[in-house]
Order: sequence, then C-alpha cells, then structure tokens
Amino acid sequence: MKQHPLNLFSFCPVCGSSRFVENNFKSKRCMDCGFVYYLNIAAAVAAFILNPAGELLLCRRAKEPALGSLDLPGGFVDMGENIEEALRREIYEELSLKVDTTRYLFSLPNIYKYSGMEIHTLDFFFLCLVSEFDSIQANDDVGEAFFRPLNKIYPADFGLDSIKKGIIAFLNETPQIR
Repeated sequence: MKQHPLNLFSFCPVCGSSRFVENNFKSKRCMDCGFVYYLNIAAAVAAFILNPAGELLLCRRAKEPALGSLDLPGGFVDMGENIEEALRREIYEELSLKVDTTRYLFSLPNIYKYSGMEIHTLDFFFLCLVSEFDSIQANDDVGEAFFRPLNKIYPADFGLDSIKKGIIAFLNETPQIR
C-alpha cells in the first residue's frame, strides 16, 4: 500500500511543532498553532507541436525520472505564471522555440515520481503552432529533439505515464484535432 504524501511531513511548517496531525484526507493541522496545510496538486504542461509535414516534435529525456525515454516538450508551472505562460516558457527553455499560438486539448491527472516522492500533478496538454524551427536545439532537461511521423510513434517509448496516456489520446483524436 502506498504511503499518503501528507505522511511524509511530520512537523508544522509554521511553528515547527511535532503535533502536526491528519485533519482530513487532504490536509494536516497543527495542534499548537492551528495552521492547516492542504496538499494540492502541481500544474504541468505538455505540448504537441507538428511541423509542416505533420510530424510530431519529440524530446528524449536527459534527466530522471525516465532518463532516456521519449517525452513531449513541457514542464511545471511556476508560481505567478498562468498555464499558457508556462507552456511558452518551457518550450523556449527546452528547445529555443517561440510558440505562435496555443490550443488547449485536454488534461490528465498524474503522479510524477521525483527524488523518492510522488508528486500529484494535473498535466495540461496543448496543440502549439510554431512557424520557425531553425533555432531548435535541445536545452535544459532535453537530451535530443526530433520529429517523427505520427504512424511511427509508440506510446511504450514514453517514460512518464501521463505522457503515454496523452500520446494515446492525441493519436486517437488526431484527425479531429488538426
């Protein structure tokens, strides 16, 4: 049985008390100062980017988790960002590409395993239009970036569960999405 993420935190982040106890399924309460901590999900973004030939831009992960597996461009939303800003920033950081337009497609809940913790996320998937690919380069946590025809994309090659599910949904809906 998996350990609930709140059980990883034993001390109140406000006063340091060890009397930091379960309040309900998604929160803990400090019995000394009264602070209530709610465990909320992290937001993340992923991009489907097609070139003029209709091939999908894929990345190879340069870091754990899922080192060496295929991925989509994207990442976590920073504090103070909206989802579209995060999408544009991540694509620029990872690939040096500027996004012209974005179109929201769907979202999927995910558990992102990082440094021994399970981070609950909600992953937002977008179709992105990029008109200029000359500046593309693998940066940040991307080891390699390349295009692949849709009929040569296999979900098993993707290391992160929500990305696999997103690839399946995208490939099943491609005629309606484009």
